[in-house]
Amino acid sequence: MQKRLVSGIQPSGTLHIGNYLGAIKQWVDLQNDYDCYFFIADYHALTQKPSPHKFREQTLQTMAMLVALGVDPKNCILFVQSQIPEHAELNWLLSPFATVGQLRRMTQYKEKSDRHGQNIGLLTYPVLMAADILIYDAEIVPVGEDQVQHLELAREVARAFNAHPGATFTEPKPLLTKAARIMALNDPKRKMSKSVPGSAIGLLDDEATVTATIRKAVTDSDPNSNKMSPGVANLFTILEGFSDEKTFKQFESKYRDGQLKYSELKEQLIEDVLSFLAPVQKTYKNLLEHPDKLERIIREGTAKARPIAIAKLQTVKKNLGLLAL
Repeated sequence: MQKRLVSGIQPSGTLHIGNYLGAIKQWVDLQNDYDCYFFIADYHALTQKPSPHKFREQTLQTMAMLVALGVDPKNCILFVQSQIPEHAELNWLLSPFATVGQLRRMTQYKEKSDRHGQNIGLLTYPVLMAADILIYDAEIVPVGEDQVQHLELAREVARAFNAHPGATFTEPKPLLTKAARIMALNDPKRKMSKSVPGSAIGLLDDEATVTATIRKAVTDSDPNSNKMSPGVANLFTILEGFSDEKTFKQFESKYRDGQLKYSELKEQLIEDVLSFLAPVQKTYKNLLEHPDKLERIIREGTAKARPIAIAKLQTVKKNLGLLAL
């Protein structure tokens, strides 16, 4: 029997190849080996106070992109967080089992509060994340280095609840993913960001934009150094994500032998990235042109996930001694 795995992504209309290689590609691979519950975390995104006029559109765009990239609703349960209000209700029921001190120690709270202000949503974000995970009795949660702290809080909340009022939740275990960390093409010391010109390759970028961005990518900052520069290492990471193994090893060999021309590396990258993006963009466009298909995917995902969430919430309420009339 496959172990249950839960993971979410916030809605965005500007996903880039870093989002794909760093997270979504793992979803595509994991859906074949686990009982996967994947969701768009629109409740979480509210902590950044998104524009209401764009928010719904971004949620649908993200769903379309996930499907276009290979997240298959037939191989996983794919849904939108806000369509299952039990997540938010469990968030409140779990809140007495986390402390303000625990929440203030979260590294991401410190970083994000500098940008978005110290709102309560940012502070309690990890409790909602715990609810997202525990409501499905997830056994496995894929996490990168920046999410380990949040998952540990979810484990602590589960232990605290299981100690009082009693055994209720499965304590999730981390699946430390070897996700690629894609850096900015124009500044490999920073993370790739679509909001910075020249930094990222968007999943919806046209051929001219992709070509220009890759050709301008930073390579060696010190041509006399024997160590691979961050810029070149970043290009190789991207190449590994989009090229076949034979091509990747050929370029690795050229680099080791001192025969690599960065212009050749970039042209290969352009070819492979464009080859990957063409069918993705076609499927994405088709889904957005037929919103009934997207809405059907969301409704079907909700219909599969919500009964499980409702049943778990009923158990939680019973164990807490809440009335069930």
